[in-house]
Amino acid sequence: MYAEKSVVRVHRDLKVLTTLYPNPRTSETIILVNGSLATSASFNQSVRYLLPIFNVVLFDQPYQGQSRQHNPGMAMIDKQDEALILLDLIEQFRADHVLAFSWGSVATLLALAQRPKRIRSAVINSFSPVLNPDMQNYLDRAQQCLAACVRHAIGELINETIGEHLPSLFKRCNFLHVSSLEEFEYAQMLMHVRQVRELDASQYMSCFGHIDVPLLFVNGKWDRYASPEDARQFATLASQSEFATIAHTGHFLELEHKTALQDVQAAVERFLLRGRMQKGETRLAMAG
Repeated sequence: MYAEKSVVRVHRDLKVLTTLYPNPRTSETIILVNGSLATSASFNQSVRYLLPIFNVVLFDQPYQGQSRQHNPGMAMIDKQDEALILLDLIEQFRADHVLAFSWGSVATLLALAQRPKRIRSAVINSFSPVLNPDMQNYLDRAQQCLAACVRHAIGELINETIGEHLPSLFKRCNFLHVSSLEEFEYAQMLMHVRQVRELDASQYMSCFGHIDVPLLFVNGKWDRYASPEDARQFATLASQSEFATIAHTGHFLELEHKTALQDVQAAVERFLLRGRMQKGETRLAMAG
């Protein structure tokens, strides 16, 4: 796949490494927002099924992956900063849609609450507005490991909790990646965990109630940490919410097996392309 890489200056004079996969057959662009401790490389499967219908933009947060080298000595950033970074990138790449995964969804929803004019729809994967007992326990253990910077414990924790349904090869790759990050990245993640835990239902309601574009929430049936039932509470927070449950699948959705990939692709394509069809039907009606 042909890709165009560039370093873009964003909020707070930070720099992010972006990757654009252009599709000459469309003018529509989707930007992907990865989860905590992950990089844009985690979206390899998503790019493959999105590229035939969109221009696809990936990026690493200023403290992550290939962006890290461009921000020496940077101060830590919070989820509001990440939301402003996303808003800058939406304008830079003239994005029409957003797809976010797991904790990347917090910054994405905060950005959407600002009602960016260009965005027409968003997909939110493996996220819910509820910190249920399983998620609370996971975050308790994560805070301890991150604060102590015990690398192998962080990698093992992720694989035995949210990554419990990943194939063994993916678990190995996951462990190697997570256990080899810099101390600054662990400190950044610890800050985000603490910030997310401070968000209560009323804060979600006051913020996400401003979102005025269609949202599709995709959750794995076996995900104990962001369950489909918990995700459906977004129906009372965001008025245009839709939901898709992927059978026999946990938190990492399409990375867990081939059928999950096919089911996620079908749900996402159906949602995003329906908006394109409705837009086309509106144009035809106006022409008629």
